[in-house]
Amino acid sequence: MSFVQRCLHRQFAKLGTVAFGCLLVLTVSLSGSLAHEGHDHGNDEKTAVVSSAFPRVTARSDLYEVVGILKNGELSIFIDDAVSNEPVTDAKLQVTIGDAVAVDAKRAPDGYTVALPDPNRRGSVEVIFAINAEKGDDLLVDSFTLMPQPAETNPQHEHGVLLANRIPVGLLLAGLALAVAFGSLKRQGRRRAANTTAVAAGVCVFLAVAAFGGWRNAGAPSSTQQPQVQSDTPRRLPDGTAFAAKPTQRLLDVRTATAEPQTARPAFNLIGHVIGDPNRSSIVQSIYGGRIVPNEGALPRIGQKVIKGETLLRIEPYLPVADRTTISEKMGEIEQLIAVAETKINRLRPLAERGAAPMGQLNDLESELAGLRARRETVRNSRGGYELLRASTDGIITATKVVPGQVVQPQDVLFEIADPQRLWVEALAYDGIDPNVPVEATAAGSDGTAFALSYLGASRTLRQHASVMQFSIPKPPTDLRIGQPITVLVQGGTAKEGLILPRDAVVKNGNGENIVWLHVTPERFEPRPVRIEPLDAKRVIVASGLNASDRVVVRGADLINQIR
Repeated sequence: MSFVQRCLHRQFAKLGTVAFGCLLVLTVSLSGSLAHEGHDHGNDEKTAVVSSAFPRVTARSDLYEVVGILKNGELSIFIDDAVSNEPVTDAKLQVTIGDAVAVDAKRAPDGYTVALPDPNRRGSVEVIFAINAEKGDDLLVDSFTLMPQPAETNPQHEHGVLLANRIPVGLLLAGLALAVAFGSLKRQGRRRAANTTAVAAGVCVFLAVAAFGGWRNAGAPSSTQQPQVQSDTPRRLPDGTAFAAKPTQRLLDVRTATAEPQTARPAFNLIGHVIGDPNRSSIVQSIYGGRIVPNEGALPRIGQKVIKGETLLRIEPYLPVADRTTISEKMGEIEQLIAVAETKINRLRPLAERGAAPMGQLNDLESELAGLRARRETVRNSRGGYELLRASTDGIITATKVVPGQVVQPQDVLFEIADPQRLWVEALAYDGIDPNVPVEATAAGSDGTAFALSYLGASRTLRQHASVMQFSIPKPPTDLRIGQPITVLVQGGTAKEGLILPRDAVVKNGNGENIVWLHVTPERFEPRPVRIEPLDAKRVIVASGLNASDRVVVRGADLINQIR
């Protein structure tokens, strides 16, 4: 029996060594199978990311720009002006798709539509657009690729899938056999052979689990074989450009223009604010002071229109006790004189009627009595009369500082009146300006509203180390307010040549750099850094970074700049 046991020990040892070597060979062979089954053939066979989920056809001429988007067997067509990107809605459009006859496109809310003549057709299809519009007739031709047929099943791939399903089972059986050998060798005391067999069994189990997890979906198509189809939502592309589909451009109201080189004088900015025209503005003050009494039960309100001479309110004078005592004494004295004069008149009138006294003496007494009564009324009114405050100019009330019952002092400003159609701008200039040189200026409010200014003059004295310049506003905007801060742009310096663009065309990117957006293709926009100088409140001069033939977004650039 000992001879048989020794033979079995030798066989189990040889089995463990052979199994370990086979596992090494199997590991090397599996690495190649993994590479094959995963289809990792490098970057050359990876499909590029497409920019849209729907087939497209685009065409452009000197007059029009056409984009067709195929959705659900229907071609949606968008026609825009080739320069301004303005939608063309008055066109008569005929479309020829492939070998089919030309059909008239139907009008849609955003463009035109035409049905695909052969929905099952695949491959490249030529499309001809015949446009008849007010701007002119044009013929545009282009082609696009329809969705390809599903790929056929690869027999070699099916063989690889079958192999991938059998390998994990074989590894598990080999691991089980090695585990039995390990138990037998350990009972016989062969530690070295038992350890080798245990390692081999562990490797088998590990490779079986890894193969099962990695090849479980070997029959499914690889994700790298399918293009990463994206939707038509606006987004930034990997090269930094922005994709915006034609329907999105219609929503954003995107407009473009081609800049033309011009010669102009650059402008410099001044900080100013709006003031009222001194010739058409006024304030209302009390001369004596006193208590405020509403006129006819109501006080004037802010924004109320008034005319010159209109009574705004009354002031009840305030009299100290000493003044009231003096007035009372004066009233008593006048009353006494009136009583004496009436007594003399009553005694002298019968005598004058009988001719016993001269009539002239009676007339003198009557005149004296009338004067005393007038003095009494004057003194009485000085104690209880009201001071009437009236508007000094026509306009609207811009400020009020009164409430009923309020006691005001003399020369307190109670109302401010201004004419909203007669406004000025006052600005501070820290650079020297020749008052003899004609100045062209514009202004921009905080909301971007621009308006023209007429230069009035500049002071010869400094205020806060700056000269004060005043401008009139020939046609002030309706929303302009007195005291509103505005930016004044005064043209000066040497004239230079550059491209003139609206201020809305220039935006700032993430690092604060000035950029414009170029419309490079019908649905793609490219950022371009530029160097600008101010021209006026509405335009800027592009000194560098832009060519005269570039098509620049002049409206909606800020919205395109927000696309991420």
